[in-house]
Amino acid sequence: MSEDVFIIGAGLSKFGRQNGISGRQMAVTAIHAALADAGVTWPDVQVAFGGSDGSGLADTLVAELGFTGIPFTNVKNGCATGGSALVSAVNAVRAGAADIALAVGFDKHPRGAFDPLPAEWGLPEGYGEAGLMVTTQFFGSKISRYMNMYGISRDTLAQVAAKAYRNGSLNPNAWRREPMPAEVIRDADMVNDPLTRYMFCSPGEGGAAIVVASESAVRRLGGRPVAIKAISHRTRQFGSFEVFAPAVQGTGEPVSVSTDAARAAFEQAGIEPADVDVAQLQDTESGAEIMHMAECGFCEHGEQEQWIAEGRTEIDGTLPVNTDGGCIANGEPIGASGLRQVHEIVTQLRGEAGDRQVDGSPKVGFTHVYGAPGISACTVLAV
Repeated sequence: MSEDVFIIGAGLSKFGRQNGISGRQMAVTAIHAALADAGVTWPDVQVAFGGSDGSGLADTLVAELGFTGIPFTNVKNGCATGGSALVSAVNAVRAGAADIALAVGFDKHPRGAFDPLPAEWGLPEGYGEAGLMVTTQFFGSKISRYMNMYGISRDTLAQVAAKAYRNGSLNPNAWRREPMPAEVIRDADMVNDPLTRYMFCSPGEGGAAIVVASESAVRRLGGRPVAIKAISHRTRQFGSFEVFAPAVQGTGEPVSVSTDAARAAFEQAGIEPADVDVAQLQDTESGAEIMHMAECGFCEHGEQEQWIAEGRTEIDGTLPVNTDGGCIANGEPIGASGLRQVHEIVTQLRGEAGDRQVDGSPKVGFTHVYGAPGISACTVLAV
């Protein structure tokens, strides 16, 4: 790679239920915010990538943005849609196909759980008949196994969700903005043992966009660039324990696609997990954040109980995690979540996070997204 790639603009729509506003409108709002943040206009963008799970085709946003004729590729990769769009935008700049590229993700999901069809995932109908297409069942079974293996308590599950709601209360863009005591979360209605209703994120609504640029474009434009030191994207290997495949295959401990993606990102960036100042980890439910702490290399398996008890993942801790409230407080608009994570790290590294700002002028940030049926994308960002 001849030049580094930089984030020069980041934008969001509001997250949460937004009656009368379509997913497409949220995407356009996020794109305009990202362009304004970058100090450029839509005609300056030379290539774009984006997608949603169920709110339409991203390339058709040109009807609202402007018919400039640029290549605009649709991306659909489950919860990793936004992260995958960003990989594509970065690679376009790295390849010299563009100096300025855009990634966008958006979605507007109805209330209730996701209802995927087995055939669309290459699975027999029996998966649906047995209830294995219900994602909450997978999350419950995976974290239950993990808790038994590594001594993670139900109180710790509740503490992670309580942190999410506290951080969300400091984020004017979040959906869930009311703090909730850990005891209320722990004792709430059970969804899939050991996970209660307030430990889960909800399918939500929102849009997020990121503008990336080459080093030469940054020299021309100035602004407040954040360097993309690494970006990785991996699919599952044999023996992984994933959504829609809730079984341990092969022998030994299951491999982790999140570990594969995180390791690739750290190797690319030439740093260690201990060098990260602030992180965003996929928290579809509170157990996921706990497992991803170790899977991404920030601690050993089983150390999370002590880490969380000591407040190490709080905003004022040694490794703040999900400072914007994560998916639990913001909801999960599938296409947007990965780019929301990047937006938050950019905001933190610029020192612009307001009441949720991490002290000490953080210099290195990390994002991790995980999606069905076993796909992960990670970034390492730095100033």
